[in-house]
Amino acid sequence: MLSYTCKTAVKAVIYLASKFESGEKAGIIEIAEYLNASGHTVGKMLQTLVKQDVIKSLKGPSGGFYITEEQLQQPIINIVQAIDGDMVFKECGLGLSKCSSTHPCPIHDDYKVARDILETLFRNKKVTDLCDPVSSGLTYLFG
Repeated sequence: MLSYTCKTAVKAVIYLASKFESGEKAGIIEIAEYLNASGHTVGKMLQTLVKQDVIKSLKGPSGGFYITEEQLQQPIINIVQAIDGDMVFKECGLGLSKCSSTHPCPIHDDYKVARDILETLFRNKKVTDLCDPVSSGLTYLFG
């Protein structure tokens, strides 16, 4: 359902959130290496997140990407909308262009239920909710 780029963006935001307490900023190369992703892809993705005010950036020798206290409290749907848009919660589960309630695909009704559950989850969970299990060692971003 979520694109690879969107999943990578969520991990990047969690990574930046893990640096919040120390006040550290992270560069594109550092984040790309941590995520085991292309620097080019990560750079474009981070700029999109900055433009959508999901994260912040600062230029210069002590610059980099970071997250504010307010941004820690934002729902993770902000990340999803910034990268994948709203259509992820409206599109057909089989990718059909003409799928609707009046002309449903074979999985329309079940997929709509799952889609609605995910949208509610993403609206209710905050960035900080994703960070706590990672910070405590309960959840690993990789491996």
